[in-house]
Amino acid sequence: MPGGDRQVNAHPEGESGVVRVVLADGTPKVRSALKLLLEQDEGITVNTAVASVRGLLEQVRVSCPDAILLDCDLSGLEVSEFLPQLRSLCPHVRVVALCSRPEMQQAAIPAGADAFVCKTESPEKLLEVLRECLGTATTGNDGKACYGHAAS
Repeated sequence: MPGGDRQVNAHPEGESGVVRVVLADGTPKVRSALKLLLEQDEGITVNTAVASVRGLLEQVRVSCPDAILLDCDLSGLEVSEFLPQLRSLCPHVRVVALCSRPEMQQAAIPAGADAFVCKTESPEKLLEVLRECLGTATTGNDGKACYGHAAS
């Protein structure tokens, strides 16, 4: 079953209408907080939370999630090289880059992240950006594009 049997999700939501998200952050408390936040939304399920680039690649190969919340400071991560690799494994995945440094938006968006959220933003802002990226925002976004956002 190498690679060829992997199902690629062609839609911005899983078959059940629930958005499948993978969390990638090196800090256990951040992963836990993000998971708690996302699981309060009935339309989102957290497939898994990983602490490493290696774990993220493995999860993307196995599950091809709808979205990834990606910590730009994840150990071993070079955003400009890694995002194209993620896209080759799962072309339709939406990537929301997270970072405590707002200036990382200048690297993340051109490298292929669909959006950027500074970790100093509110939890509501993260959910808003994620929904907009996936086209599930109440504003009627079609899911084709979303925006990067840095702290004001």
